[in-house]
Amino acid sequence: MDAVAACNSGHLGLPLGDAEIGAVLFGHSLKFNPEDPKWINRDRFVLSAGHGSMFLYSWLHLSGYDLSLQELKNFRKLHSKTPGHPESHETPGVECTTGPLGQGVANSVGMAMAAKMAEARFNTDEYTLFNHHIVCLCGDGCMQEGISSEACSLAARQGLDNLILIYDSNDVTLDAAASKTQCENTAERFDAYGFDVETIDGNSMQEFLQVYNKAKSNQNSKPKLIIAKTLIGKGIPEVAGTSKAHGEAGAKFVENARKALGLPEEKFYVSEEVHNYFAQKKQERVKAYNEWKNLFAEWQQANPELAKELQDGIDHSVPDNLLSKIPEFPVDSQLATRVSGGKALNAIASQMPLVISGSADLHGSTKNYIDNGGDFDRDCRTGRNIYFGVREHAMGGIVNGFGYYGIFRASGATFLVFSDYMRPSIRLAALAQLPVFFIFTHDSVGVGEDGPTHEPVEHVSSLRLIPNLDVIRPADAEETAGAFVAAIEKINGPTALILSRQDVPTLSEIPVSDRRNGVLKGAYIAKKETAKLEQIIIATGSELQHAIAAAKELGNGTRVVSMPCFERFDRQPKNYQESVLPTYCKKRIAIEAGATGLWYRYVGSEGKIIGIDHFGLSAPGAQIMKEFGITANAIIQEIKSL
Repeated sequence: MDAVAACNSGHLGLPLGDAEIGAVLFGHSLKFNPEDPKWINRDRFVLSAGHGSMFLYSWLHLSGYDLSLQELKNFRKLHSKTPGHPESHETPGVECTTGPLGQGVANSVGMAMAAKMAEARFNTDEYTLFNHHIVCLCGDGCMQEGISSEACSLAARQGLDNLILIYDSNDVTLDAAASKTQCENTAERFDAYGFDVETIDGNSMQEFLQVYNKAKSNQNSKPKLIIAKTLIGKGIPEVAGTSKAHGEAGAKFVENARKALGLPEEKFYVSEEVHNYFAQKKQERVKAYNEWKNLFAEWQQANPELAKELQDGIDHSVPDNLLSKIPEFPVDSQLATRVSGGKALNAIASQMPLVISGSADLHGSTKNYIDNGGDFDRDCRTGRNIYFGVREHAMGGIVNGFGYYGIFRASGATFLVFSDYMRPSIRLAALAQLPVFFIFTHDSVGVGEDGPTHEPVEHVSSLRLIPNLDVIRPADAEETAGAFVAAIEKINGPTALILSRQDVPTLSEIPVSDRRNGVLKGAYIAKKETAKLEQIIIATGSELQHAIAAAKELGNGTRVVSMPCFERFDRQPKNYQESVLPTYCKKRIAIEAGATGLWYRYVGSEGKIIGIDHFGLSAPGAQIMKEFGITANAIIQEIKSL
C-alpha cells in the first residue's frame, strides 16, 4: 500500500488480495536460495499477472534477495530495481518478464517442460539433481487471454505434473466484474484439459497450504490448477471486491486502511518479528541449498561428461569453429533456404546436445526436425523435437520459458505470415534478452499458389522494428549456415531466421567463407566492382541472385552488397560499415520482396527501392515475382533512372 500510495501509480488489488498466498509460498513452501537466485534446482515462481508486481517485490525483499527497502520505496521510479511490471534482467528473483497477460502462464509451461527434460537428462539412479516445481500465479485476465488456453491444453497433453497454476479468481477485471465478459466454469474446462483442479478460499492460509502440499506430492502426470477465490483489494473496504481495487484507486484510502489494519504510522513498516522470521527461514533455505551443493559435487565427480554438458548449457557455451562443423553445400545445388536451414540445424545439433527445436504443426514444411533426436513426450522426456500443435502464440511463450530456464537452446518454427500470432512473445524475448531463436519459413510472395493470406509482405520489416531482435534473411545455403550459427552465438537476445519456401541457387561465384562469415557481420560485399565504384545494389534473401545478375549487365563499376541482417550490420564498427557502403557513393538501389520503408536508411533519399508495398496474388511464385518486378531487369531499369 505504501509503495503504490507514494507514487500514486501501480496496482493494489492483487498484492492485497493474494497476501495470504504470498505468505505461504515465500514464508513457508517455496524452495530457493536468495543468495544464489539462479540456483538450478530452485522452485520457479512466475507472476503472470505482472501488474501486481509489488506483491513480488515485497516478498523478494522480505526473503532476503538483493532488493533493499529503498528499492521498494523507489517503486516505478527511474532506474530502480522495481519497475512497474517485473523484468527478469532488472530484479534478482524475478523469473520472467511479465505484464502482457497470459505470457507468464505459457512461460511456466515452457519451464515445466525444460525441468522435465533436465530431470531425464541429468538425474541418475544415484543422484537427483532436479526435483523442483514451477509455480505460476495468474488472474482472470490471464485466463481470458488465448495464449493461456493454448499453453494449458498442451501442458495437460504433456502430463506436466511439476506445474502448479494458482488462479487468483477474484471475479473482477479492470473495467468491471468478470461476469460482464465471462460465464464459463473454469474448473470444468481445466478438468477437461486434463488438470487436477481444486477450488479453495484463497484468503485462508491453512486451506491454501493444504492444497498446495497436495499438488506438490501428487505426481500423477497431471498439471495442477488451484482456483483461489480471493477478495481483490482486501484491507481497503472502500474499493475491495470491485474493479476500482485493480489499480491505484484505493491509494487515497490507504491511511484509513493502515489504521483499520492496526499498522503503525511509520511507512514501509516491517516488524522485528517478521524480519526475524524471514532471517530464520533464509538460514533453513541456505542449509538445504548447501546439502544440495554437496550432492551436486558428488554427482559431478561421478558423471564428468554430464557435468560438462550441464555447465555448457548454463554458460550458453558454443563450440569453437561451429561454422566449420556444417558441411559445405554442393556448388550447383538449388535448395530452399528452409531445406538448407534444416541441414544446418542438424549439423549444429550434432555438436550441441542441448539444442532443441519445435514447430507449430509444420515440421514437414519448416524442415527444422532434429534427426534421431526423438520427440519430447510423456514417455520420452529427452526428446529434442517438440510438437506444439497449431498454437503459435503458446509456442513463442513456451520457447521463452526454455530461455528463462537457462539450460537448453530452444527454437520454434512456423510460416512467416503467422509470426503475427506470436509477436507479443517475440517482443518479450527481445526485452528479456533471451537466447532463443524463431524459424520463419515461406518468407515472401514466393509462397505462390496459397495466395495473399499466406504471403508475407510487411512481416520482415515489422520484425526489424523490435529492438534487440536480430532478423536474418539469408540468400542461399551457405548464408543460411551462417545465419543459424549467428542465432546460436547470440546469447543476449533472440534471433528470427527468415527462410524461403522456393528453391534458390547456391551463389557459388561468392566464396563460401565470404557468405558464411558475411552473415555474422550483417552485410558484406557479394560482388566487388572492378573499376571505379559508380553504383551499389543491396539485396537480401532470394533477391540477391537478381542483384548479381543485374550487376553483370551494368558493368564493372557496380558493387553488390548482401545485407541479410540490418541489426548485425548496424553493430559493426563504423570503418567496416564504410568499407561496405561508402558514403560517397550515393547511387544506390535496394531490392527485397517485401515492404520498402526501412530501406531508405541504407539507400538514402537519392536512392531507390524495389519491393512490394501491397498484398500478393495466388499464382506460381516465379510468376508473382515477375508480375511485381522482383527481377534483374527491373534493377537494371531502375538504376539507370537514377
